[in-house]
Amino acid sequence: MTITDMPQTAAPDTPVSHPPGLASDTPEKISGAPRGVSHPDKRKTFKARRDRFTAALPYFAAVFSTLVGSIGFATSYHTLAKQALSWGFGEDLAPWFPVGVDASILAFLALDLYLILKGIPWPLLRLAAHGMTGATIWFNASAQGDIGADPVKAASHGVMPILFVIGVEAARRLFIQKAQLEAGTATDRIPLHRWILSPIATPRFYRRMRLYGVTSYPEMIRRQQDLIAYEQWLKRKYDGDLSKASEDERLPMKMAAYGYTVAQALAMPEQQEREAEKRAEEAERRRLDAETRQELARKQAEADRLEAEGKLEAVRARVEGETGQARAHARAQVSAAERAAELEEAALETALIAEARARQAEAERKEADEREAKAAADVRAAQLERQAAEKRRLAAEADRIAAAEAQAIETAEIAEARRRAAEADRAAAETEKAAAESRRRAAEADRLTAEENERKATADANTQAARKREAETELAAAETRLAAAEVERRAVEIEDEAKLTSRQRAVRKVARLALAAGLVPDGLAYDDIHHELCERISIADVQREFDVSSTDTASKYRQEAVALLADGYRP
Repeated sequence: MTITDMPQTAAPDTPVSHPPGLASDTPEKISGAPRGVSHPDKRKTFKARRDRFTAALPYFAAVFSTLVGSIGFATSYHTLAKQALSWGFGEDLAPWFPVGVDASILAFLALDLYLILKGIPWPLLRLAAHGMTGATIWFNASAQGDIGADPVKAASHGVMPILFVIGVEAARRLFIQKAQLEAGTATDRIPLHRWILSPIATPRFYRRMRLYGVTSYPEMIRRQQDLIAYEQWLKRKYDGDLSKASEDERLPMKMAAYGYTVAQALAMPEQQEREAEKRAEEAERRRLDAETRQELARKQAEADRLEAEGKLEAVRARVEGETGQARAHARAQVSAAERAAELEEAALETALIAEARARQAEAERKEADEREAKAAADVRAAQLERQAAEKRRLAAEADRIAAAEAQAIETAEIAEARRRAAEADRAAAETEKAAAESRRRAAEADRLTAEENERKATADANTQAARKREAETELAAAETRLAAAEVERRAVEIEDEAKLTSRQRAVRKVARLALAAGLVPDGLAYDDIHHELCERISIADVQREFDVSSTDTASKYRQEAVALLADGYRP
């Protein structure tokens, strides 16, 4: 038999088998049976009378309690009003003295009842009301002289306030019980005979009921019977030696003092293993999520880097293309200037060659004329002196004309060459001006392009830096979550080894949530730690985290977490 094969230890609250219904084909009534047999009119009449009597009891109690209270107040007022004069109170204040004493009792009891209904009881109010009750009893008893001289007379004056307070306490108990029934917190009382018949075990029984919220006395009896039956079953299984039983089998006896039933204690190991597996799975899932986010961030950063490099290469290629274009323009301008210089040099050289040729031709012509003249002179020197002179004159005239013509030819060629050179200079100047304008426009376009590229590069660099910072932030957050998960896992393992109760685990988890939220309790007083924890962890957060519906329980979790942190708890 395994641990879960626990025998039936006590009769359940509901019967195992339901009472049989009508047999098939059985008539509901026997024909001819008198109607009076199935309708007990006398019993119903007695029940109706009893119900009417029960309903009338509160009215009788209210009427007679009011009567007793009024008589008690009247007697107390009459006694204390006269006695106040002998105690030094003035004639105006003496009638108000008994009103203040009795009204204080009513005020304190009413305030106590109101605070109880609101869920914030203050026991000092009830103690004050009882103190004032004792005072008014003493005042009334001692108003007729020495109490020991005539005890009966003193008791007759003090009994009415006692009856009044008893009636108020009965009403208080009724209101409290009604409020507890409406709130579902009413707790059964342990019968007096149990205290008498089992004086040793009953205090432990009472302690378990109060500490662990068992409100039903029959439920607590059933739990006790289950535990005793389970213990007897273990003794029968191991021949009376419970030391042979395993730790898991002895759990119901160990955990009974903490409010666990036998079934809950037996299911605890499996439940804890499932919870540990869930925590391990959750931690593994968070770790995998963190790794996935880190990998995504790394790949995104790599993609951003490659994209930035691609943009940089595109900008570099564009700049190089524009630079090559500018260099080509410059080379074209230099080539145009060189061609213009060559044309000018060629024109100058042509003019010099033409002038030299003209001079050589003139020299040759002169030499031919001289040879001809010399020959003519030699032939007709003697005979034609006059003709020689005429010829010399004609030759001189011819020389002058030839020189003028040569000079005219030379001047025209030089002018033509100079004109062509001037046109070449003008064309070169226009070309240079157009090239300079092109260079200026290209430089302006280059400057604007460079500024735009610089702005784009700066924006890309800022975007890259922002993405890198975002990736680093995500990585840091993932590492923080991973560290928090590791701390939570270690804390859970330590709690499992320490075998803490569920409440102790919940309190420690609240403390860890506060530390994870940024609370630094080192060097802080208890009140400061409580203030900081309440700012970071609300009651709604505690209720949501631990599935607790009661705000009082959530508030107690926070208070115990503050005490735990103040004592130096650090996971």
